[in-house]
Amino acid sequence: MGALLRSEEMTLCQLFLQSEAAYTCVSELGELGLVQFRDLNPDVNAFQRKFVNEVRRCDEMERKLRFLEKEIKKDGIPMLDTGDNPDAPAPREMIDLEATFEKLENEMKEVNANSEALKRNFLELTELKHILRKTQTFFEEAEIHHTQAIHDPSLTDETMGLLGEEPYRSGQALKLGFVAGVILREKIPAFEKMLWRVCRGNVFLRQTEIVNPLEDPVTGDQVYKSVFIIFFQGDQLKSRVKKICEGFRATLYPCPETPAERREMAIGVMTRIEDLNTVLGQTQDHRHRVLVAAARNIKVWFIKVRKIKAIYYTLNQFNIDVTQKCLIAECWCPVEDLDRIQQALRRGTERSGSSVPSILNKMATKQTPPTYNRTNKFTEAFQAIVDAYGVSTYREINPAPFTIISFPFLFAVMFGDIGHGLIMAIFGIFLIIREKYFMAKKIEDEIFATFFGGRYIITLMGLFSIYTGFLYNDVFSKSLNIFGSSWFPIDPQTHKTYTNATLHGSYNLQLDPNTSFVGGGPYPFGLDPIWQMSTNKITATNSLKMKLSVIFGVTQMLFGVILSLFNHRHFKNNLNIICEFIPQVIFMCSIFGYLCILVFYKWTHFTVNDLGKDPNLLIGLINMFLMQRKKTDVPMYPGQYGFEKFLVFLAAICVPWMWLAKPLWLRHQHRFGQYRYRPVATQNGNLIDTDDEHEDVIYHDEFDTKHTDDNEEEEFDFGETFIHQSIHTIEYCLGCISHTASYLRLWALSLAHAQLSEVLWSMVMQIGLNFAFPVGVFLLVPLFAFWAGATVVVLVLMEGMSAFLHTLRLHWVEFQSKFYKGEGEKFQPFTFEDLSQYSVED
Repeated sequence: MGALLRSEEMTLCQLFLQSEAAYTCVSELGELGLVQFRDLNPDVNAFQRKFVNEVRRCDEMERKLRFLEKEIKKDGIPMLDTGDNPDAPAPREMIDLEATFEKLENEMKEVNANSEALKRNFLELTELKHILRKTQTFFEEAEIHHTQAIHDPSLTDETMGLLGEEPYRSGQALKLGFVAGVILREKIPAFEKMLWRVCRGNVFLRQTEIVNPLEDPVTGDQVYKSVFIIFFQGDQLKSRVKKICEGFRATLYPCPETPAERREMAIGVMTRIEDLNTVLGQTQDHRHRVLVAAARNIKVWFIKVRKIKAIYYTLNQFNIDVTQKCLIAECWCPVEDLDRIQQALRRGTERSGSSVPSILNKMATKQTPPTYNRTNKFTEAFQAIVDAYGVSTYREINPAPFTIISFPFLFAVMFGDIGHGLIMAIFGIFLIIREKYFMAKKIEDEIFATFFGGRYIITLMGLFSIYTGFLYNDVFSKSLNIFGSSWFPIDPQTHKTYTNATLHGSYNLQLDPNTSFVGGGPYPFGLDPIWQMSTNKITATNSLKMKLSVIFGVTQMLFGVILSLFNHRHFKNNLNIICEFIPQVIFMCSIFGYLCILVFYKWTHFTVNDLGKDPNLLIGLINMFLMQRKKTDVPMYPGQYGFEKFLVFLAAICVPWMWLAKPLWLRHQHRFGQYRYRPVATQNGNLIDTDDEHEDVIYHDEFDTKHTDDNEEEEFDFGETFIHQSIHTIEYCLGCISHTASYLRLWALSLAHAQLSEVLWSMVMQIGLNFAFPVGVFLLVPLFAFWAGATVVVLVLMEGMSAFLHTLRLHWVEFQSKFYKGEGEKFQPFTFEDLSQYSVED
């Protein structure tokens, strides 16, 4: 139970590892995950450490693996993940891994280069094929226009020239030149405008689109292109046209002038395309085989490389003795696990073949150890809630065990509904049943990871909500009449029992406790279902829930104050017990504890016959402090007013008690030489345990001066102590009032949740239920779908998140502030379970 209530007892150890055994010993400690190493070279640059070359080699291997992983994902090949956790490879295996990765990378780069070259050739041939086909169409159209021109004398010589003909002018033949190529389709409008402006309209452009997209050999994207042919006259225009084509990154291809030559070239192009298709297929098959073989082992390779990198990264934190034969390390480790750590060191020494055993030296220190709370898959989420506020100070009470019960219970008080709790519980149980499947899938979605990590919290919150739902007798805003109601409503005007005819269509049914309750005792469990039909249901339940909220709050806060006693006793701080714990308990009990007693007294001593005569507790509490009473006021019990004055006097005495006693007593001790200020680390218990005996473990009784310089004894400062105690006293006294009022959120959110559920039912489902058959049947289907969706999204998710956050605040502020400091440093052991910190993305 001690390990559950407090963090593990930690000790600072010194390790002496032989150089040849250091790698395997650190590897074994990484598999164990119980040692947190300290960096003994904080002032040494990362590039100047001993094993920096090994770390760089690991970075290079990881880069090559990421390259292979990228290629595997590009081809859509599944990577086999068997969940295996291979041991860290021996240092000599790094050479084999490097050779393997180098070979695969070079092979993939060569295949990619060949594939890119083949695809580029294939693209060029494909574009040339389209050019030959489209230009042939252009020239055939020109022949048709030539035939028309012979019979149409209206065509001018210039027009015939642009059609590719050779008109005669001054007895000389005029011949036009042309270029053909391919350009991106989206560049055609700008390309055409540029040709027109630069060449002053002295060129003729024909273009047509290539229907099927072409693959870019570099990026692999699908691009759309168009074929164009440009007619011009003279070398000057030819030079301009080529420069424009070059500027728009258009690709020009040679195109024969005669149809026979074009046909012959087209046949050759088709033959080469078929050959390239065959070669490309063989290249892709080879690439696929290489990647499939790599995909089988890439996950394991990643783990091996990251383990090697983690080991060398850790070894860089060690010191090296003058002989260069021994590595010295310092680490925090749990005292309870020293035997397991020693066994891991022995295994590492045996694996390395070293004949010199590794030595574990337990050191004495004044430094505060890190906090280590053992968790399992059930308690891990609750511990995470506590650590989110602040990691517990070393060896102080851990709130997580109490949070396991109090957190889902307070949540359920605000979320009480059988139906909503059942939805939440089913979802949580589903995640628990399928947890092995989801853990194997390693889903990286952040939202799902949050829900999956809190699956046990969700399940408990759902189960507790079902329990409080039975207490409230509330299931989707309706009640269950399991045991039969004990109420028989009576008409206040006729003083007769309501009949079915009277109740039908009545919207103003109220329950008068003086006349209506005539059954055989209260409802066996929870709220009587007849209150569901009453218009004064909220009036009756609000009073009950408000009082219960105060009782729950005072009980939890008082429990937190009591837990502070265990901290004081564990740290042997008797002064805090006398000057803080005792006045805090008296202050809270004399005011709010007394208020809770009055609540129970009122419930047990006032019946329905005293309705209207029962005292108002809130007014009574105010009058208790004002000490003002009316002559007509009747005390609840004999001697009430005198006893309340005594309680107010006790509460008033506790304020200067908490405020002045501790600073004055510390000043008195300091003046007479009896005071010795102790840092937090030494207050938290003795870190030197010389009773345990471990083989190959050397114990030292002297402090290591290297680590005590920063924690020297501090001088006593009365002013600082007085101010600190003043703030603490004001915070506690005002906090008792504000924190008690803060617990009223239990009542407020419970009311809001119930009213939202009722409004959703009345405004959605009630509409469909009011219609008769068959209209009601057709309306109920869409209305039920909307109601079910709104119930899950609004009432379960959004309201559940709201109740969760309010419960979180009640635990962090109202409960934990009474005993929990949360100023510790979390224990972060060197472990292979999480290697993501050693992964560096490109």
